[in-house]
Amino acid sequence: MENLNITLIQSNLHWENIDKNLQQFSEKMATVKEPTDLIVLPEMFSTGFTMNSKNLSEGMNGKTLLWMRKHCKEKGCAITGSVIISENGNYFNRLIWMWADGSYEIYNKRHLFQMANEDNYYTPGKYRKVVELKGWKICPLICYDLRFPVWSRNTWKKTSKFIKDGGREIIAEYDVLIYVANWPERRAHPWKSLLVARAIENQSYVIGVNRVGSDGNGVSHSGDSAALNFKGELMSNFQAHEEKIQTVCLNYNDLEEFRKIFPVGLDADEFALNQ
Repeated sequence: MENLNITLIQSNLHWENIDKNLQQFSEKMATVKEPTDLIVLPEMFSTGFTMNSKNLSEGMNGKTLLWMRKHCKEKGCAITGSVIISENGNYFNRLIWMWADGSYEIYNKRHLFQMANEDNYYTPGKYRKVVELKGWKICPLICYDLRFPVWSRNTWKKTSKFIKDGGREIIAEYDVLIYVANWPERRAHPWKSLLVARAIENQSYVIGVNRVGSDGNGVSHSGDSAALNFKGELMSNFQAHEEKIQTVCLNYNDLEEFRKIFPVGLDADEFALNQ
């Protein structure tokens, strides 16, 4: 299977200013010259993490989705990040996965951050989403979801094919786990630690894209965006508080070989989520 190139954009955000944010991300993406299959933006990249859902929400044909569609076509790649969406009288912190052909997938944030009253302004999602890009299976999630390992958990299917240690081959539900975030600096240690944990326990690549700068509530964000391999080892080199763009290359053969040598999924507990 082909390698996968993913571009992470760690950026400050203009508080509750959709036009300025879209303009700055247009400028940042114009600097991406190397080939990429996917560009990852932060949570609520067009507004910042605001509870002003009523005034800042858009429909699925709003300016932000039109902007994403335009840039996907120009760059010839997928783009993902979350946006405030109004639908059927509800407001969602919704991850948009925009394809280069203008079609899209969605994931509504499952775990709403009650300490910021997010649950009073947004409706939680019910279902996880796995998308396929160049044969890679990718599970995109949002910020606070990172703290809940059951929701992030990879699932494994045993096949009839035997491997050299006498066990059976397993097929994972996904190969890459993505988190888009507005994660505060004061909790940077959990952010960095949990990204590593999710990579190790799920034997998957993990991408975490967080914003930098202070928001309209005076909350500081250090970024600490990261790309990790399936062993939890760092592949990127983002510094705290810096605005930076980096493209990383994920190697599927390395992932597949590691899963065959160390198939922890064979011993994974089986469980079902109550939706």
